[in-house]
Amino acid sequence: MAWSPSTLFEHPAGCTRLSGPASEFWSGAIHRFWSDPEPAPDLLLLLSSTLTAEVEGISAAGATSESRRYTAIADAELLLYGPSHRPRWPLPPLPAGVSPALISWVAAEAVKIQPWVGSIGLSKTPPFAHLRFEKPELGPAACISSGHAMTPQRVLQLLNQGQRFGERLRHPLVLAECVPGGTTTALAVLCGLGIPAHDLISGSAIHPPMALKRDLVRQGLQSAELSATPSAQELLAAVGDPFQAFAAGLLIGSLKSRQPLLLAGGSQMAAVLALALNMVSSKQRRLLSKQVLIGTTAWLAGEVLPPSGSKRASLVELLALLENHFDVSICALASGLRFQGSRHLALRDYELGHVKEGVGAGGLALLAQLRGLSLERISQACDNAMDQLLESERKQQESPRDPAP
Repeated sequence: MAWSPSTLFEHPAGCTRLSGPASEFWSGAIHRFWSDPEPAPDLLLLLSSTLTAEVEGISAAGATSESRRYTAIADAELLLYGPSHRPRWPLPPLPAGVSPALISWVAAEAVKIQPWVGSIGLSKTPPFAHLRFEKPELGPAACISSGHAMTPQRVLQLLNQGQRFGERLRHPLVLAECVPGGTTTALAVLCGLGIPAHDLISGSAIHPPMALKRDLVRQGLQSAELSATPSAQELLAAVGDPFQAFAAGLLIGSLKSRQPLLLAGGSQMAAVLALALNMVSSKQRRLLSKQVLIGTTAWLAGEVLPPSGSKRASLVELLALLENHFDVSICALASGLRFQGSRHLALRDYELGHVKEGVGAGGLALLAQLRGLSLERISQACDNAMDQLLESERKQQESPRDPAP
């Protein structure tokens, strides 16, 4: 395609700035890295799991606790191979909508990025080539209500692995995740850091289970019996998940490689950034915040959760709390992608508040816009991908094969 990246001070159509001074992004090096076609960034999708996801009603990333055990693998297959591929692990049933991995695949194809997939603490082994960052038999983190989600040794190993990965980066990196139940662990570590995020963390359901999340977090922090000012490592061991530990280490390691990072997501990426900022010096906090851009979807960026009592979007409020807490400026943008005119109900469901974000969808859609793709082109490509996905599912029903092990 002919590249037509956005120019300095030009706001891509429909994009919304959520935090950080406008001039710092649009006139700075961060903009140049993400809008120029070269060097092409790398894309790392981290798959992880926590038994928190098996609590009834906690997540809509799969309609049942059993289906949520393979959500991450199914989403990764869609991102890697596209909607026409016959997956080894079919997408789990959702209450509404379709996996955000569909959006991620469309955007990654448009900007010609080949994903890496990393596995950390899954209950099942991915059936495709992937990066392995710890022994598979360690499995998911325990439910945060226990107050002992992971051993301190496991947390330290993941932090070190992530830091080494970040130190060795040679290109800008788009970091994405798929962790069912991850918004609840995000809430837990943010609260443990002293950030009052109780009413600001969303989820995949149209009406996030706010009270249930708060109860699990309260139980976990009480059971852990932490000090008044616990370290990030102590918090991760008590109420975190494997993705958070690795990703926080990666962010710290990127200070050495000095590569820009696009954190593709919402509150889970905010939590990872908070953990990393907590672990470094004041000078390093300022340096790290200048390397990082958070990119999310318009649906998450526009959500105002009822308990908060604020007129501003909940993610905007959360990012403002992080900026005040750590005395930094955090650049965050939302893609302008919307689906009001989609031919498919599953995509229009996003406009009602279903799904919202995941698998790097918002950050990758934002990247596609920064690289010059129009919203019309991205939306049409998503409709076409949905056609392919439905056709693939029809063929699977006509000629089923043995279920995945």
